[in-house]
Amino acid sequence: MDYKSVDEYISIFPPEVQKILEEIRQIIRKTVPGATEMIAYRMPAYKLNGKPLAYFAAFKEHIGFYPLPHVIDQFKTELSKYKQGKGSVQFPIDQAMPLDLIERIVKLRALEVTKGINNSQCKL
Repeated sequence: MDYKSVDEYISIFPPEVQKILEEIRQIIRKTVPGATEMIAYRMPAYKLNGKPLAYFAAFKEHIGFYPLPHVIDQFKTELSKYKQGKGSVQFPIDQAMPLDLIERIVKLRALEVTKGINNSQCKL
């Protein structure tokens, strides 16, 4: 299905999943108020100055969170308890979402974009 908005995307899920998705959405919007919200790759996506910040998506048993691969490397110790792929992390739906960690990941990516630096120069 092709979604026209993040609201439409979130609305297709059960209420308990909608709540999680909305929490992640609000963290990104609060942390980077200048970010552009859109649908990309059939999921909510956020860009700043035309560059990707993060994407997220709901699945049957997890929330997929997609910052850039090098950003995941920056948080590898904290993310080690979660299943990962190249550039992705899976947060189980039946566990508390690490919202503070998601916020720090988004902050790091926003700092990279706004300062034009890479993660080896950026520490949070």
